[in-house]
Amino acid sequence: MTEMEFRLVNDEEMPPVVITMNDRDEPKVVLNAHHKIWLCLHRKEIAGSAEALFGKIDQILTGFLTEQRNNEEME
Repeated sequence: MTEMEFRLVNDEEMPPVVITMNDRDEPKVVLNAHHKIWLCLHRKEIAGSAEALFGKIDQILTGFLTEQRNNEEME
């Protein structure tokens, strides 16, 4: 398993949490300390959202693969 990269910034223009990619095309999570109170207040919901996030990504992937399979069958 690849270790997740985390960055801490303090930027009033950025949202509290950003999931993006690093220069090696791996996931990177940016936490914005400007929103420290909000992050702390919602820490359990944020942590608990991982399973729901996986479910949404899985739905996107299943839809994409279904579309690709349908295209194969049409050819």
